[in-house]
Amino acid sequence: MDDKNFPRRTFSNILKFNEMKIKNILLKSKLLYIIGFIIFSCNACNDLDLAPLSSGSTDNWFSSNEEFDMHLNHLYDLSYWTDAFFHSGFIDLRTDDMIRRDMVNDVSSGSVSSTTGWVDVLWNLRYRAIQNANRIIGQLESVEGISEENKLRYEAEAKFHRAANYSKLIFHWGDVPFYNNVLSVEEAFSLSRKDKYEILEEIYNDFDFAAAHLPLTYSELKRATKGAALALKARIALYMEDYSVAHDAAKAVMDLGVYELYPEYQDLFSSFVKPTDEIIFGVPRSSAFEDGSNIGGQSDWPTTRTPGGFNVVSPSWQLLASFLCTDGLPIDESPLFDPQEPFKNRDPRCSKIIVAFGSELDGITYEPHPDSLMVYNSNSGQYVLNLDTRGNHAFAGFNGLTYRKWVNGELVQKWIGRLADPYNIVIRYADVLLIYAEAKIELGDIDQSVLDAINSVRERAYKQSEMPYPEVTTLSQDELRKQLRFERRMEFGFEGVRRYNDLIRWRLAEKVINMPTYGLLADPDDIREKLVKPGLWFWGDTPPIDEDGIAHFEETEMYNEGRIRKLANRNWPDRQYLWPIPSSEIKINENLVQNPGY
Repeated sequence: MDDKNFPRRTFSNILKFNEMKIKNILLKSKLLYIIGFIIFSCNACNDLDLAPLSSGSTDNWFSSNEEFDMHLNHLYDLSYWTDAFFHSGFIDLRTDDMIRRDMVNDVSSGSVSSTTGWVDVLWNLRYRAIQNANRIIGQLESVEGISEENKLRYEAEAKFHRAANYSKLIFHWGDVPFYNNVLSVEEAFSLSRKDKYEILEEIYNDFDFAAAHLPLTYSELKRATKGAALALKARIALYMEDYSVAHDAAKAVMDLGVYELYPEYQDLFSSFVKPTDEIIFGVPRSSAFEDGSNIGGQSDWPTTRTPGGFNVVSPSWQLLASFLCTDGLPIDESPLFDPQEPFKNRDPRCSKIIVAFGSELDGITYEPHPDSLMVYNSNSGQYVLNLDTRGNHAFAGFNGLTYRKWVNGELVQKWIGRLADPYNIVIRYADVLLIYAEAKIELGDIDQSVLDAINSVRERAYKQSEMPYPEVTTLSQDELRKQLRFERRMEFGFEGVRRYNDLIRWRLAEKVINMPTYGLLADPDDIREKLVKPGLWFWGDTPPIDEDGIAHFEETEMYNEGRIRKLANRNWPDRQYLWPIPSSEIKINENLVQNPGY
């Protein structure tokens, strides 16, 4: 998907989502009126997506519970909540967890600018949601015929969405325009940037109101809840290094007693399993929307070539190297690690996120070894041509790795057909436990509850195996910080912005994005000669792991002796710790000052 196609595709998705909701409720005549309103309000005449002052529907639209519910439904549209930036792997490619063959992107090449398409789209989506939330809140003041109980719920839901969108704005852009009412065009053009920490207080207030007035659970639709408001408050507080607030909000979620870790890690990411008590807030997808609400886009990118996919994107060697061994040690310290069998004796999440060599994915054995020219297909009971080895195909995985997480939860053909519809998880209980632990570590308030939070997440990963999990027992702040960062990377691989945001807030992007990517030699005969014959397949030796959990392949013999190759050089300018304000905004509002370096 090209950046230029994002706005068109996003707007199309929103219309499809709302049109389906409306058809189930209103008569045809009212349907036409509502679609017109949504088009008018969602594709407004200026970049902050303002509702025109002359809108004929504003005064008479909000007159019933049904109409408030419908307007709130719009705020649950997937385009506001997909942290993967519209399609599979988009944001993960901007981290050290994933590569796209030997290519770089706008983030990893250091070329993000004020005209970058996705920057403009995400900015506008945030303000579109905020304006719609403000509209709902404003209309509640004068509406009649709606109970006070329902008014409080509608206001709480709207404030939940407003706070969530301002959270994303201040983390990615810093100081941004802030408003909590429906703006006129003239007012919008006079807005300047407000200090992000002042906005953070407004965010806290909105989340607190939402937590006070939203229910614990819903019997049917999965809407925002008390727990969701507290969890997202904890997340943005952690991201903004407000550790006391992060701790208190995370602890409040834990004390609700309604969430628990799901026993089987891998099944969390399968559409075959209904949303569990671990998922605090998420937005469902549906393949019924075809290219609307499902993964769409390049969802065939991570699928293997043998069943018909393309394997364009792959887990990085950095990610593979980051998983601890079953003794709880990194690969350069553990005597259990074998670079020729890199999936052996590793944390179980390693092979649940990345496909282990020789294991099956949707019934077909995955094996990138250059001499594995045929592989077994248990679906047909026959051996088939292996297109996932460079021995058969020049464009087979550039580093020999492929996805399991998410892809494993669907038939591979659904991903290839772009009809995969895994649940879009915004925040889950494992997030909250690790937020709680990190906040207490950074506060220097280290006790058994910190160890319990980290260990409960780690123990779940081992539950389906016969191995005991390696408990975290240290009370050292430095060592716990290191363990927490290992745990977050192992737990949240390929879950959208989590890794990206961690690199930003820990100021690690300047280290990891400036490192090259590495992969297999291009010529299969070279692989056989330099790796297979001397018994050095897959990795010839073990990369050293530094204090931040980062592998250094440039320091290995296999790199220095030419047994692996550098795929791409990357570049990270520090200006990218904040995203640029879209140039379209700067042009229409002289009060907006661009972020430094753009």
